Amino acid sequence: MRTFIIADDHPLFRGALRQALSTLGDDLDIVEAGDFDAARKAAADNPDADVILLDLTMPGVSGLSGLIALRAEYVGLPVVVVSASDDSATIRRALDLGASGFISKSASLEEIRRGVLAVLDGEIWTPGGFELGTEQDPEIADLIGRLQTLTPQQSRVLGMLAEGLLNKQIAYELGVSEATVKAHVSAVLQKLGVDSRTQAVIQLSRIGADALDRDNGAVA
Repeated sequence: MRTFIIADDHPLFRGALRQALSTLGDDLDIVEAGDFDAARKAAADNPDADVILLDLTMPGVSGLSGLIALRAEYVGLPVVVVSASDDSATIRRALDLGASGFISKSASLEEIRRGVLAVLDGEIWTPGGFELGTEQDPEIADLIGRLQTLTPQQSRVLGMLAEGLLNKQIAYELGVSEATVKAHVSAVLQKLGVDSRTQAVIQLSRIGADALDRDNGAVA
């Protein structure tokens, strides 16, 4: 059985994705999530899921920070970003941060099917005509490079810092000691080139918001 997770806060678009996926076989399990917490729970409840289709903006998350969190917490789960923001900057950043593919919300049902099948075959899917290019914002390029150096556990810790969790709460969630959490936090701060937890969270928020802000010359 193939299991797909659809994470999008718009019921009508979830329905369109379900329609596209339903033609991929008879033995399918399609799980829907309307916010980011539900998406994480769906991933936890379905450890053998084949793909999660992730909207960039939904309750509980904004921008590419959701992608970072899922890639850290569920390393083996391919994430396909599905977004109306389908310019080259957004696509490139999603791929740089570990997405297995990018599908535009303007894509036809057939394009969605082809994209998902490509990812299932181990390919990286992007909209037709997309050219990778290079990051135009040097600060964002540097930040993405720093985020790429984090281990999955360090990325999880960073995400939990962004949620406002204390060290003892992070230790409980990860099943490790507070000393281990402190070591992870120190490593995260060093790799991001910041001096405090607050500054680390601000850096992460740039990927979640500022990096996708048209007013800053990037994308929403």
